[in-house]
Amino acid sequence: MMLETRVGDTRGAASTCSSSSSSSSSSSSSSSSRRQDGAGGLWDSVKKAAVVIGSGILFLAAFGNSLTWHLQRFWGASGDFWQDLWTQLHVTFEGHHTTLFYLGTMLIPTLAFWGTNALLLLVDTTGKPAFITRYRIQVDKNNPVDKVKLIHAVKTVMFNHVFISGPMVVVAFYLMTWRGDPCGPELPTFHRALMELAFFSISEEIIFYYSHRLFHHPSLYKRFHKQHHEWTAPIGLVSIYAHPLEHMISNMGPVALGPVILGSHMTTTCMWYCLALISTTISHCGYHLPFLPSPEFHDFHHLRFNQCFGVFGVLDRLHGTDAKFRQTKQYERHLLLTSLTPLNESIPDTPKKGH
Repeated sequence: MMLETRVGDTRGAASTCSSSSSSSSSSSSSSSSRRQDGAGGLWDSVKKAAVVIGSGILFLAAFGNSLTWHLQRFWGASGDFWQDLWTQLHVTFEGHHTTLFYLGTMLIPTLAFWGTNALLLLVDTTGKPAFITRYRIQVDKNNPVDKVKLIHAVKTVMFNHVFISGPMVVVAFYLMTWRGDPCGPELPTFHRALMELAFFSISEEIIFYYSHRLFHHPSLYKRFHKQHHEWTAPIGLVSIYAHPLEHMISNMGPVALGPVILGSHMTTTCMWYCLALISTTISHCGYHLPFLPSPEFHDFHHLRFNQCFGVFGVLDRLHGTDAKFRQTKQYERHLLLTSLTPLNESIPDTPKKGH
């Protein structure tokens, strides 16, 4: 280029024009490359979604052809017993199926939630038995739990139970009656119940992930979701310690919508509500206990706020919102503990420099 400008202005001008053209071409090429990268990123997301969904379908197919065969035999052998029990209950509440529905979808799940949390609160407030506190995830927190914060959390949780969850279950009942009789005389088949529980889990993951991320938007976080994150080291009860609007949209909505969509039987709905409440309690409990699902994923969310938004982590992996989590010791500990040795002992934190 410099040699050409020394020869003459004409060639220099031509070279400058050529350089400008080259620069324009390079810019156009870069823009095209960015568009291709954007398209490639979208295509990668689509492929990841296909892999996730396809894997799930294959898993359910394998599950349906192996384990469910054995469970089906048990269900078949005991099916008459459960059907007879339900028939007696159904006849007892003849003409009062609304009451039967509310008992099954309000009373039983509430007892499951408070029964589980009563045991955890005993440990949180007394620090005993000591063999359980060994499994605390954030070792230096809630030892014991702050009683003033706890009392405030209990009041909020009770308010949400009575004034948010209760009315939403009433609305769910009337919506489900449009689809059929949620307290029908026939129990759902085993495979029908299993299919519905799988659908509930998938719909909860999708609705909770996106509604949860929405509440982390700066315009909503400070006003609504920050209340839930007052507990950077959560306990089981905090699972539904939230602003009423958040509890309605992001806690109850993802759980209640599935049975409404499918018009599920009351027994399946009751089972799902109990599983959802116990599952979220375990996710918030602060203890990584043997033979229970790992709470490391959601505990890390409370610790860092901007990671791990979902329930199962499928959408977090798809959207990359677990990238920092996967670089931590918490991720290494995010597994089913099958021994009695706490994971913070078998997988200790990396020593800090100078120690």
